[in-house]
Amino acid sequence: MAIVARRMRPDEWTPSGVEALEANALIVVKSDDHRSVIAGPGAGKTELLAQRAAFLLQTGATPVPQRILAISYKRDAAINLATRVRQRCHQNHASRFDSMTFDAFAKGLVDRFGQILPERWRPRPDYEIMWTNYDLFSDFLQRQVGLPPPDIGTMADIQAITVKAFERHHLVGRPLPVDGWRKPTPTEWAADRFWQSSLHAGEKTKLSFPMIGRLAELLLRLNPMARDALRLTYSHLFMDEFQDTTQVQYDLVKTIFMGTNTVITAVGDNKQQIMRWAMAMDDPFAAFDANFGATRTPLYHNYRSSPELVRIQHSLAQALDPTSVEPVSKAKHAIDGASCTIWEFLTPQIEAARLAAFIASEMKSLGLGPRDFVLLIRQRPDRYANVLEPAFQAAGLALRNEASMIGAVTLQDLLPDEASRLVVGLIRLAMTPRAGRYWSECQEALRTLRGIGAEDKAAQVRFARELDAFAINLAKRHPAPPADRVQTVALVREVITFIGPDRLLAAHPAYAQGNWLGKILQATILHLTASAAGALDWAKALDTYEGVHAVPLMTIHKSKGLEYHTVIFVGLDDDAWRRSFIEDRIEAAAGLFVAFTRAKQRVLFTYCARRGTRVVIDSFYQLILGCGVKMLFVP
Repeated sequence: MAIVARRMRPDEWTPSGVEALEANALIVVKSDDHRSVIAGPGAGKTELLAQRAAFLLQTGATPVPQRILAISYKRDAAINLATRVRQRCHQNHASRFDSMTFDAFAKGLVDRFGQILPERWRPRPDYEIMWTNYDLFSDFLQRQVGLPPPDIGTMADIQAITVKAFERHHLVGRPLPVDGWRKPTPTEWAADRFWQSSLHAGEKTKLSFPMIGRLAELLLRLNPMARDALRLTYSHLFMDEFQDTTQVQYDLVKTIFMGTNTVITAVGDNKQQIMRWAMAMDDPFAAFDANFGATRTPLYHNYRSSPELVRIQHSLAQALDPTSVEPVSKAKHAIDGASCTIWEFLTPQIEAARLAAFIASEMKSLGLGPRDFVLLIRQRPDRYANVLEPAFQAAGLALRNEASMIGAVTLQDLLPDEASRLVVGLIRLAMTPRAGRYWSECQEALRTLRGIGAEDKAAQVRFARELDAFAINLAKRHPAPPADRVQTVALVREVITFIGPDRLLAAHPAYAQGNWLGKILQATILHLTASAAGALDWAKALDTYEGVHAVPLMTIHKSKGLEYHTVIFVGLDDDAWRRSFIEDRIEAAAGLFVAFTRAKQRVLFTYCARRGTRVVIDSFYQLILGCGVKMLFVP
């Protein structure tokens, strides 16, 4: 179906880019009320939202000049959804779709309106992002908070505050009181001390993203004009990965949109809630249904996993939610042998060698690429990579630790970053053949940064010519990959100058905090220099940069939203899982479920006695074995 810009009647609209949608998905796409959509693995959650955006924009349900706001938990999910909408909609329509993370949305509000907050809650304009952890709060409660006034409590009351509960329940657990706590409890007094120290002590204000979210909610409570502007701007709100929504984020949405004409669609799967450690609500769907009167709508199809994998997934899902309905697999079984097995090894070295040999063999026999496989681990990826990498090299394979640090940035944070993607996209456009996709992506991103509207055809033509000329000249000045860091710096500097650093900072205020843009560009330079070493041409250098020909090694949390032909879960043992299993068994089980559901055709679990026992997590094994999965010793 051709993508058109004309307005069409709802009854003549049909999905584009897919053969069909399941019945419930089509109902949600065309709905005019609040919906909470429970969509399991492989159900096409992103596609559902993209089709809904297309329907709303193309039929005029979101009339000009109103827009659609989509908020995701992760940046790559926000980028993926925006890309999908651009593929489904004409540019004139897609330009009215705003996709961002909760953190970016809240931070944008504080950056624009934060100075209207009362002095008690007003951050300095050049505040820095603070990354909180257990040690930070422990040190504050033990050494920095001080002795409370006698009318508030005693030091024993302060010492009774648990570090684990301090941030979630006391610091950001509830909306901020405009004038502070009038008769504070010891916990409220301690929380206020942390707030005031972060806001006003030292040379700069330091705020965590949950604190920014609380400030955003407060400023909209105090500024009806800003709140009403958001309500008028957005006819619809999408919330993706809704199961990971925190109380801070949910309260912000309530303050802005509850009781308004903005229609909300919340999509997620409570069985995949793996962010409880990051303050995710226990059951955001129940709260949303109650507060907004949303209609609960389940999706039943699984377009990713084979029937046998779906059968096992359902058994795992029932351990998390006994009421879960078994999904219908829409994929085909395409391998010989078992879909799921537990492999037991004597040593980590044997494990590494056998896994490398297995992947090499499967790539050859099934015609697969390295990124059709993934090695998932629970934590400490460097520890596993040190053993696995030599074995993979010996088998003629590249293994890439996606959690490795590149300067001050992890590789898995660098690659989806907007500035990094633009730099590499422009280099691809200039240096490699068949770069049509990069031409379209770069044009669209840069037109947005330059404020070129969808209706300004003359400006679009002028910019297309400017982009062409830049790409041609860049290729002439840099015909081969950089031989050293000096050449890489010169290249990246040219590209960033063309993009416009000021435009990036204006469009993404987070880049200004703590010189984050500088850190991203530094990491881009380091990684591009390393990727170009020994590369014969630009295509090989950029493929190495993006890991096109390497098997990825990553943590469970970073695998969320991705899919692979074969998932290999390395290290199902107490050593990797003990702490998470003891602290939050539900989240640990959800992590196992998420890892399993990334697979299209096969899942392998590995265990090595040299790494740890499997006593604490024995219930995991019993659950998997109870699904009919076999355990094999691999010599």
